[in-house]
Amino acid sequence: MTRSLSKSNAHFKKAITRLPLGVSSNFRYWGEDKTIYVASAKGARITDIDGNEYIDYRLGYGPCILGYADPRVDAAARAGMEVGGVFALSTEREYAVAERIAHMVPAAELVRFSNSGTEAVMSALRVARAHTGKDSYVVVEGAYHGVFDAALWYTPVENWRLGAGDPHLVPYSGGVPGILRGLLHAVPMNDADRLESVFKSYGHEIAAFLIEPIMGNCCSISATREFLRDARALCDRYGILMIIDEVKTGFRVARGGVQELFGVNSDLCTFAKAMGNGYPISAVCGREDIMRKFGKGVVHGGTYTCQSVALAAAEKTLQILDETPALQAIADYGTRMRSGISQILSQRGIKHSFSGHPSMSGLFFSEKPPRDYRDWASSDYTFYEALAPHLHDLGVLCEPDSREPWFVCEAHDERCLGETLNRFETAVDRVVRSAPRPASAPFTKYTT
Repeated sequence: MTRSLSKSNAHFKKAITRLPLGVSSNFRYWGEDKTIYVASAKGARITDIDGNEYIDYRLGYGPCILGYADPRVDAAARAGMEVGGVFALSTEREYAVAERIAHMVPAAELVRFSNSGTEAVMSALRVARAHTGKDSYVVVEGAYHGVFDAALWYTPVENWRLGAGDPHLVPYSGGVPGILRGLLHAVPMNDADRLESVFKSYGHEIAAFLIEPIMGNCCSISATREFLRDARALCDRYGILMIIDEVKTGFRVARGGVQELFGVNSDLCTFAKAMGNGYPISAVCGREDIMRKFGKGVVHGGTYTCQSVALAAAEKTLQILDETPALQAIADYGTRMRSGISQILSQRGIKHSFSGHPSMSGLFFSEKPPRDYRDWASSDYTFYEALAPHLHDLGVLCEPDSREPWFVCEAHDERCLGETLNRFETAVDRVVRSAPRPASAPFTKYTT
């Protein structure tokens, strides 16, 4: 298969005259000659403006849980359009969707809606500070929580070496005030002793522990059940709120999200992505005593919050995920895809492993997946970097950054699976036959 991007390349030259990097999100820029512009999408497939069709395992970084242009959801969205759009007033449907979320997620005693994952996490952190009267917070190294200043910090482990002390958090965007660094603490995943040490030293100023138990922007590196339960107990002991960020895992890895999967309830939790099958909606949820702070000293709102189209789409999407075997079908597909990929790699003597949930798998070329972000730094991601462009040329769309999981949707079918495995095998053989390449710094979507 020969892939041409001539039309995308030509459009890029026009787009860059009006749009920084020629796109509306830094993460969509893959280079002057690699950036793709989409013409259409249906089910599990995307077609670009050059006519190249891809089996898509990015799914917009996870939202399209049922597939693109799902007729059930789109019909609901069209009905939502008839309601009228944006009123800066509420509708009855808000309660119906909140009731569905509370039914699916026990920790979601009360619900407030927003438009994006960033907004939801930002609101969760704000209300946690208001409830506790404390300003600082703790995150897990390698985690991603959106594009607001308090979350725009990362741990540069690429050049860090064991024994060199803790890597220092740095902002991964210009314009983030350095003074915010004093509010933030970072700990490795799956290190309860380190978490307790931070709580002991700074618990008097820490409002919240913010965690993605399956890190959706870091290869789906996962917390152990033991660590998450230890973290829950430590939060209770030190009077610190646990915020579980389920922007990517919510309504994807289980009906009740990662909290159901691990058997742990948060104090606050956030959802977005899968809850609307691609329509822009999110939610911050949590304990009633905390959530009642909204409107009683804590500001939350937005002109476009609960826009009628997105809300109707969310209502239908959640109904499907709650009442049908869609999530089981997605997990089964992911499991079979892992098995097929494993067979291909094993036949060639290539070490590999998977992390996360079958619906959002991380792929590593090592015997065991990383336990935390520091482990990732010493993993061999160069094979993945060489593999991804071949997969793109063959019509399998994965993120070129090895830290992004492969997302699965209900529309991935038997034909998708067969074609994916055949093309994956071809891509692997191309990499194996190619000349050895030196290790290089990883492609990073956090380029500013």
